[in-house]
Order: sequence, then C-alpha cells, then structure tokens
Amino acid sequence: MYSRKVVIRYPADFAEKPIIYELVKRYDLLFNILKARIFPRREGVIVLELSGEKENFDDAICYLKELGLTVEPLSKSVSQNVNKCVHCGACTAFCPTGALSFDRETWKVLFDPERCNGCELCVTACSSRAMGVDLF
Repeated sequence: MYSRKVVIRYPADFAEKPIIYELVKRYDLLFNILKARIFPRREGVIVLELSGEKENFDDAICYLKELGLTVEPLSKSVSQNVNKCVHCGACTAFCPTGALSFDRETWKVLFDPERCNGCELCVTACSSRAMGVDLF
C-alpha cells in the first residue's frame, strides 16, 4: 500500500463539491483528514493522508490537477529553520506525531517531515520561530 500526505488548495467554487468522495469512489483511496480550512464561497485548503495503490494515487493527483486544484506534498509546506533553532526542545513536547524529537546524544531537535501532520502546534511552541508552516 502506498501512502502520502498532501496539501490540496482549491478556489471558492470548489468548497461545496464532493472532491474527497471522488477520490474514494473513482480511485479506491483511503483518506485521513489531518487538517482542513473549508468555508462556503471562499478559497480553502485541506491536508490529507491518502493511501492506496500507487497507480490509483497518481491518477487521483492528476485528476485533482486537471480540475485546477493545487496539490503538493505536505513535506514541502512544513520546515525547520536550523539557523533559528536554539534546540530547546519545547516543540517536541507539543508534537502529537513524533515528527519533532530531541536527540540526547547531539542535544539537537530533529524534524522528520514525513511524520508531520501540519497541526501547527510546533509553531506556537517555538519561541525562536524556527518552525514554519506555510499551509494557509
């Protein structure tokens, strides 16, 4: 089974269309909504973990792009600025997925973007503003 986290941005006229339903029905994908900002008649964004056969996943992403939606991997949207990070570890206490961890040998905060769900808790916990989430 193939699984990836993606960010889908869509224009206002797509807010009330059953896009996720189409991913399930047409492409036999499983989904987990990690985060969503959806409002009637406004642009929106949704962060999904999609799982299924690789070919179906690729076809579904092409379908979304053909509709005019912007689709990008979640790992492109979340980052750690290591130059700003003071490695205090405060963010690790708030990270629900373990994407942020503290290496006790090097005394450094490590970030694994593949485990990140884009919840933004690390951004509010980081006093040095080393964590950035560019989803919205």
